[in-house]
Amino acid sequence: MNDTNPLRQLGDIKLTRRDVLIAGAVSTAAASVPGLATAQTAALPTPAAAAQPPVMAKFSLKVNGKTQQMDVDTRTTLLDVLRENLHMTGTKKGCDHGQCGACTVIVDGRRINSCLSLAVMHDGASVTTIEGLGTPDKLHPMQAAFVKHDGFQCGYCTPGQICSAVAALDEIKQGIPSHVTGSLLEKPLLSVAELRERMSGNICRCGAYSNIIDAISEVAGSRA
Repeated sequence: MNDTNPLRQLGDIKLTRRDVLIAGAVSTAAASVPGLATAQTAALPTPAAAAQPPVMAKFSLKVNGKTQQMDVDTRTTLLDVLRENLHMTGTKKGCDHGQCGACTVIVDGRRINSCLSLAVMHDGASVTTIEGLGTPDKLHPMQAAFVKHDGFQCGYCTPGQICSAVAALDEIKQGIPSHVTGSLLEKPLLSVAELRERMSGNICRCGAYSNIIDAISEVAGSRA
């Protein structure tokens, strides 16, 4: 008697949870639909496919002024390289979908969501994380302002908020417009509206937004 159970046919093959659910459904349907089990079993991963090694890539990053030689899976995000490979855990993994801003870092002078960017895309790039802005003994002015104005509560979003704030002020200084800038032909004015718009991609679940704007405004005023 032929065994039509796909799980027994596959033997020791390692399956994902999704594969097991599919196989279970096939077993249930096989009794009433002849040939279905055989067709569905053929579509499941084979041992050869499961054993394929990841594609690795060698590249370099200049992180906080220090060159790092990397050799990682090409699918690895910049966020995971910073946290898992370089152990710079100041940069946080929040939503992992580019929606909260907790993973914001500065790459070649521009802020990005590191969870949405593959590390191999930044070969030779200069990356600044929260660790590279200041130290406990010598805080960056933005870090000091956040402390002074109580710009954080739980602190989870704070590294991304600070990196984003530093880059946002540089954007205004360079004349890069935002959605609320009155004219593309004029340099954007430093205002609460500009700061709120430029920081809108950084979510603070504790709701310290007004204090964050106060901190950024103080630093911006000292630069004027």
